[in-house]
Amino acid sequence: MLKIGVLVSGSGTNLQSIIDSIKAGHIQGEIAIVISDKKSAFGLQRAISENIPSVFISKKQAGSIDNFNAEIIRALKSYSVDLVVLAGYLSILSKEFIQAYRNQIINIHPSLIPSFCGNGYYGLKVHEAAINHGVKVSGATVHFVDEGTDTGAIILQKTVEVLPLDSAETLQQKVLKLEHQLLPLAVKLFCEKKLNIIELENKPTKVLVLK
Repeated sequence: MLKIGVLVSGSGTNLQSIIDSIKAGHIQGEIAIVISDKKSAFGLQRAISENIPSVFISKKQAGSIDNFNAEIIRALKSYSVDLVVLAGYLSILSKEFIQAYRNQIINIHPSLIPSFCGNGYYGLKVHEAAINHGVKVSGATVHFVDEGTDTGAIILQKTVEVLPLDSAETLQQKVLKLEHQLLPLAVKLFCEKKLNIIELENKPTKVLVLK
């Protein structure tokens, strides 16, 4: 059974979706540790209520971004984590972090990458951009994390219709429902070793989802 480390910065609803999926027997893995960069993150309370080890790691006390990421890596390694899940985690991962868990870090993003992603696109800003552009569909994407921002190989995507009267807030709630479906599914596929990473020279990395 694979061990999962989940990083959160906020309420942790995506964390909860993974917890619920594991409890339902859909995921052949266990959450070994939940880590947050925010002391007040409700995601930590969700972990505590499920008797999952939880840790707050302070950027300020770490002294530098490199030290901060190094502390997180140490915490993950101490629990022998096989998969790192970014579930609403807003801090930047260092190059060393990516190298330590190459092709073992997944993230959920509230748009159809490559639309409305990259630097500055997070939270409600993503949905505001989608509404302002007048798109007819939006959605969510689960992808592997690399050195770029939202540039890693795409694992899963799902769409939702954007209606004429939708606001950024209503679209956010629609997409969040998709996130709660996609992220546990991606974790399930990873734990079942059904994600085949294809790396070709001078071409983008792709993920083949095995059935």
